[in-house]
Amino acid sequence: MSDATRTEARRPDADEVLTDELLARLLEATSPEAYLDRAAIDDRDLAGYLGHLLAERGMRRSEVIRASGVNPTFCYQIFSGRRHAGRDTAIMLAFGLRCTLAETQRLLRHAGASELWCKRRRDAVIIFCVEHGMTRQQCDDELYRLGEPTLLGSD
Repeated sequence: MSDATRTEARRPDADEVLTDELLARLLEATSPEAYLDRAAIDDRDLAGYLGHLLAERGMRRSEVIRASGVNPTFCYQIFSGRRHAGRDTAIMLAFGLRCTLAETQRLLRHAGASELWCKRRRDAVIIFCVEHGMTRQQCDDELYRLGEPTLLGSD
């Protein structure tokens, strides 16, 4: 199997170019402009990415608010780009949007927060819950059961 085939097989989204590939292109470029002209860089802000996920799923903000547990006023402000989402709020929104792990990590990057890391006990529980399609409430139950801070009420 070629390197290109292996990279393609690991891609969570066939349209998404992996960071390693982008870095290799940048290092091979003759100038920053040469890279920037060719690169598939996702320069959306958090509100733009949330809007993309909403449209992709055919969901309404009210559904996401209900499923995430985020305060409605605060959530609408995040969706409009007027407020910043903290890490746990971003994770709660990811649950509300029924994000995959890759989408959750991307949402966290757009929020300017650290990604989930399986070497952290609490993050490992959250990753498990995302991967198993659990709701935010079910994730909070698991976090509580295992003695970790829950998402609701932690930001």
